[in-house]
Amino acid sequence: MSYTRLPVTTPTGDYEVVIGAELLGSAADLIRAATPAAAMALVTDENVWALYGAAVAGGLRDSGVRVVEIVVPAGEASKSWQRAGEVCERLAEARLDRTDAVVALGGGVVGDLAGFCAAVYLRGIDYVQVPTTLLAQVDSSVGGKTGVDLAAGKNLAGAFKQPSLVLADVSVLATLPGTEWTSGLAEVAKVAMLESREMVDVLIAEAPALLGRDEQPVVDVVLAAVRHKAAVVAADEREAGERESLNYGHTLGHAIEQVAGYGAVPHGIAVAEGMRFAALLAEVVVGAPEQTRVLQDQLLDALGIERPTYPRDARRLLDAMHADKKARSGTVRYVFVPEPGRHVVVPVDDATIAHVLDLWFDGESERG
Repeated sequence: MSYTRLPVTTPTGDYEVVIGAELLGSAADLIRAATPAAAMALVTDENVWALYGAAVAGGLRDSGVRVVEIVVPAGEASKSWQRAGEVCERLAEARLDRTDAVVALGGGVVGDLAGFCAAVYLRGIDYVQVPTTLLAQVDSSVGGKTGVDLAAGKNLAGAFKQPSLVLADVSVLATLPGTEWTSGLAEVAKVAMLESREMVDVLIAEAPALLGRDEQPVVDVVLAAVRHKAAVVAADEREAGERESLNYGHTLGHAIEQVAGYGAVPHGIAVAEGMRFAALLAEVVVGAPEQTRVLQDQLLDALGIERPTYPRDARRLLDAMHADKKARSGTVRYVFVPEPGRHVVVPVDDATIAHVLDLWFDGESERG
């Protein structure tokens, strides 16, 4: 077993992201080394439990840990205020105390839900992320953002809570459905646009291998994405500045998820659509060159990320953008990437967004 340890340093806690193949068999040892907890709540969903839950729980028990198994339904609907309350009640019923921990085994929904519960239960206990999707490995498991959705919008209830460890085993990604795979690749594409033209070119060249889930290229992109995010989080843990760049594509993306109904459009696919739109809006608002949009489309197309089906309703989407946590004083804020490796954050008025949305939808038949 070989793996890479990447450090993440923040004002509220330092930890490691361990990345490699065939790591779940050693999960208990790695987790025990990261937290002294004598009891751990293993939070997962029904799908992941069937694949890996019993093995991880068994390994922890064999290492001397008291394990509380909490299995939630799969899907975005579990990332809710009600489900978080149920999980916290289970933690209390199991009498976990402040020296104990939560282990999140699953994708972004499980990671956000379990992390949020760890952040608020007893005002905060340790938690470990064991992400089982590409999207969670390259993005949501790193950085300490936790949260649940409210009826008014995505991730509107949350807390910053850094994990004690992130354990990213790329071997488990072989079981991902195709849509979940491309959803993760969309977040990798986002990182590439924020990072550099070089990373964009590498991803385009490696796209066939990534679509084939070849192990080494997958390890390489997970490492690259985590390195980028770790550097951003170290500079700006609480999203007061630089970290806001990681919301590229998320303004329209989150609106699509809300308007379509949570779970109808996978998160990464919605983000990719948000990136495509943001590139067009950037040409209007900040004079970004058309070749940036063309290059980004080439990248997303090479990674097999097709445009999703969702209500083409500019007013509903704009209303949803206003509910987004990034809005300030009633104004929608957009992250733009005028060229790979450079971003700006700009407030954009409603009339401009609505106008460009109309152009966006009107031009769909021409774009195919």
